[in-house]
Amino acid sequence: MAEAKMVFPPDFRWGTATASHQVEGNNKNSDWWAWEQEPGHILNNHKSGAACDWWQNAEADLDLAAAMGTNAHRMSLEWSRIEPEPAVFDQSAIDRYREILTAMHDRGIEPMVTLHHFSNPVWLVEKGDFNTSIVVDYFQRYTAKVVETLGDLIPKWVTINEPLVYLFSRYLEKQFPAPHRTGWPGAAAAFQNLLRCHAVAYHTIKDKFPDAMVGVAKNMAIFEPRPGGSRIDQWWANRISWLFNDSWMDSMEDGRMRWPAGRGRIKGLAGSFDFVGINYYSRYYVKFPPRRGIYDKEWGPNAVVSDGAYGEVYPAGLFQLIKRVLRYKRPIFITENGLPDAADRLRSAFLLSHLREIWRAISFCFPVMGYYHWSLVDNFEWHQGWTLRFGLIEMDPDTQERRVRESGKLYGDICRSQSIDSQMAQQYAPELMASMFPGQAPGPKTDES
Repeated sequence: MAEAKMVFPPDFRWGTATASHQVEGNNKNSDWWAWEQEPGHILNNHKSGAACDWWQNAEADLDLAAAMGTNAHRMSLEWSRIEPEPAVFDQSAIDRYREILTAMHDRGIEPMVTLHHFSNPVWLVEKGDFNTSIVVDYFQRYTAKVVETLGDLIPKWVTINEPLVYLFSRYLEKQFPAPHRTGWPGAAAAFQNLLRCHAVAYHTIKDKFPDAMVGVAKNMAIFEPRPGGSRIDQWWANRISWLFNDSWMDSMEDGRMRWPAGRGRIKGLAGSFDFVGINYYSRYYVKFPPRRGIYDKEWGPNAVVSDGAYGEVYPAGLFQLIKRVLRYKRPIFITENGLPDAADRLRSAFLLSHLREIWRAISFCFPVMGYYHWSLVDNFEWHQGWTLRFGLIEMDPDTQERRVRESGKLYGDICRSQSIDSQMAQQYAPELMASMFPGQAPGPKTDES
């Protein structure tokens, strides 16, 4: 029987993703480095240490990414390396980033570069963090330096990674390095200033490189009431979904601040994004009132849940979120999507099933232009340390040894062929054959077979 194939457009971006603090190593001017040194902040008291040694040898992993057939990679710059002291820029750090970006271009890998991915210079925190308005001037100064020295190598930019995750984890849950001013007042001020930082960064980039694409990587999730839940549970799920998924995006669209930041407009914010970046990982069931925070981390009884109870594998949610952001009428990139799976027992099926949802969206002429899998290599996973392994490439942080996982080999097959097909499913995730390729699935055995 001929294979069944789902083919993607020839200009589709097949990418992977990493973040500076998680892979570079010895990031000693960062607030995260200082946070790690205090016992109790990181699970099992893990430390990033040398991380994945990218500061010395990023090119080795880029070789592996190129061998997979990827043509894009999302990385971040470390503000604390580029500007280790206020208004003091480290040219050697800028030169190293230029080497890494050039190495990507040399391998046929297009960079998408994030300016802020959770970590800050220690001096910024000492001066008040993102809940003080002076941060906007600091962020513009940092962005201007990056644009001046590296901008010719960067066709796609992410100004802020997952702003709502940053706010909740830093100011409310205090799982991230906590500044002096926390709680809802601190989070509300930071929400407003992050929007301002995005706006000034957007225009700083576009003034110099008007053809560059600039956006944010917005974490989005599916929030639903538990089956059998009440109308109040549905109301709460809708409210949480609006707050987490829409409030930031709506503010960028029309320039008006949303709750919790208050009322008013931000100069230069309206329309300040050229694409929608979706970071998608999971679906959550919610109920009112929640036991802690604004929602409880719960799943249904038949949910497939990844390592560390990180999230439910729910591919249909990706299609739902793509439909949700169509109203912004922008190109869409899946800027992160993955799961922690040290044994690599779920990732191949995860890849095939989520990419099927993207193919389905493209089949409806939805403008999904690329996919960046999180992550290229196992890395230091913030407050959960080395306990969660997201990589297509397995890495031992003690020895720095690498091994491409079976799911990494699958992703290579997908990238090189620009498609997913029944042979891939049969080889890497046969449990999907009946649902993804029912006409290709082996039938039940008979006495004659």
